[in-house]
Amino acid sequence: MGKYKTILLEVGEGIATLTINRPEVRNALGLETVEEMHAALKELAARDDLRVLILTGAGEKAFVSGADIRELRERGRREGLEGINQKLFTAIENFPWPVIAAVNGYALGGGCELALACDLRIAAEEAKFGFPETSLGIVPGAGATQRLPRLVGWGKAKELIFTGETFDAREALRLGLVTQVVPRSELMAAARALAEKILARGPLATRLAKLALNISARTGLDAGLEFERLAQTICFESKDKVEAMTAFLEKRKPKFTGE
Repeated sequence: MGKYKTILLEVGEGIATLTINRPEVRNALGLETVEEMHAALKELAARDDLRVLILTGAGEKAFVSGADIRELRERGRREGLEGINQKLFTAIENFPWPVIAAVNGYALGGGCELALACDLRIAAEEAKFGFPETSLGIVPGAGATQRLPRLVGWGKAKELIFTGETFDAREALRLGLVTQVVPRSELMAAARALAEKILARGPLATRLAKLALNISARTGLDAGLEFERLAQTICFESKDKVEAMTAFLEKRKPKFTGE
């Protein structure tokens, strides 16, 4: 695997763990970290032995506290149009395999937007969420205005973004922003347990299901249903489908190949 300065990358047994490793600045997303994450995503997407990605932050204080404010202060209209963090989070959303955010602490601003770009989110009891951008004279510019309403509803999304109020893990669970809240000591084990459940399913079906679910948020019902039908057609012709259904009838575990 590539050598990185601001992230840690581990791969084993079908699961990759990408840790943003800047605890001294609460894992703030600077340009170097963004570039390294892009490189890591490309590296991981090219692997044949990967089925799930877990994202987390180093240390006990923060998942990602947001963008690096010192860098952000110097950005102008050119950087705004480039959509630096937005492009990264879109790459995470479009990653071929399911991505799980293990939110171990503060997930504020860009950190919360990073979690929103993941497919699933598990939070430690101490995790805190929020969108403080308007207090800094900017708007959430890396996906929150689009992804948050789809998760928590338009009214609540407007309240959270307009007020910038910080909310805890239990409120995030109530809103549907996260699917599990666990003690911090159990966070990574819970994320791996969820990843292992995904690993037990057909890899081709899982990949196509993610595509279909992503499309559901970007297009109308008719187009989404057409994609779903085509995805099912591909599955019907796969070796995994024959193997899984044969295994079910023979009362044994299937041996998936992803074909």
